[in-house]
Amino acid sequence: MVVRVEVASDLLHWAVERAGWDEETTERRATRLGEWVDGTHRPTLRQLEKFANDTHTPLGLLFLPEPPVEDVPIPDMRTIGNVAVPRPSADLLDTIYLCQSRQGWYRDYVQEGAAAALEFVGSATTATDPTIIADQMRDGLGFELSERGAFSDWEDARRRLIDRIEANGVLVMVNGIVGANTHRVLNPQEFRGFALADPVAPLIFVNGADTKAAQIFTIIHELAHIWLGESALSDAAMVSRGGIDEERWCNQVAAEVLLPLAALRVDYHGEVDATELKRLARKYRVSTLVVLKRIFDAHLLDWDAYQERYESERERIMDILAARKVEGGGNYYFTQPLRLSRQFARAVIASAFEGTTTYRDAYRLLGTKKHSTFEGLAAELGVV
Repeated sequence: MVVRVEVASDLLHWAVERAGWDEETTERRATRLGEWVDGTHRPTLRQLEKFANDTHTPLGLLFLPEPPVEDVPIPDMRTIGNVAVPRPSADLLDTIYLCQSRQGWYRDYVQEGAAAALEFVGSATTATDPTIIADQMRDGLGFELSERGAFSDWEDARRRLIDRIEANGVLVMVNGIVGANTHRVLNPQEFRGFALADPVAPLIFVNGADTKAAQIFTIIHELAHIWLGESALSDAAMVSRGGIDEERWCNQVAAEVLLPLAALRVDYHGEVDATELKRLARKYRVSTLVVLKRIFDAHLLDWDAYQERYESERERIMDILAARKVEGGGNYYFTQPLRLSRQFARAVIASAFEGTTTYRDAYRLLGTKKHSTFEGLAAELGVV
């Protein structure tokens, strides 16, 4: 006997929107959705289960009388025109939940080893001079301007920066997809990163679908949130005069770490053209948007001109991102530790080898199902 179920049309629309489907995707993946919405036909239970799975929606939620309110589980500091961004996607929510789960495990792990609280977590407020914190970060990370020229490219700069942040006790996870699901690509226009503050196990997540140069800014921006001792979901926008105090402060810190105004005033050739933006971006291993923001901060560009140039440059970068695919393939054992955090992955593997974490739990935490993959990660990370 075929079992058909009644589903509120608002719930069907909500699930599609939550999944981030456009009209073409909806027509291709849910061919009978229109009939379900207008009541011409009701879905079978099996059809509804597939729809729930495809939209990454818990099946039980589709039996509610109306769409639930899903709040972001950490302070949401994203803005679009100074207005809070509505309704998070399933991809965003699942990414936060996954990172919270991994952070919880790691917190227990380091506390068992009697880890002390990290002094810099919560050591600043938005009243603290951003240049003071920027100096602290550059000194603590060894990310001085004199060293930037030694980085072969933005990828090299990003990897070295991440390694140094993790050496200071902060987990850094960079991923452009949800977990290990290559079909669920994260949208950098929805969010660029988030910080999960914790005295002993702070965590930074960066949207790996963004450009390498933009990721470097986001890493420092989220690290500034850790300095504030506050969790936050960010878009790291640099084109707003107002907005949330914490976001503006973190932007100021990140910009000063990466391209101090004193250095810009010496190096700037006086023309805001593509050649000059690229030259400075390459020298300091930052994005061209950061260069534009610092030129404005130095009062070398007025607000209206800055807004116009920033929007034009942002659209150019977004077109580049839209034209490329999220990095995939390649050496899994090279990229996966970056997605997981090398420090986190080493801890999980070591704990499994010691017998304090079951292999089943270790596979879940690492996002793998095979012992051979687990062993490959262990070899890549030098855990024996």
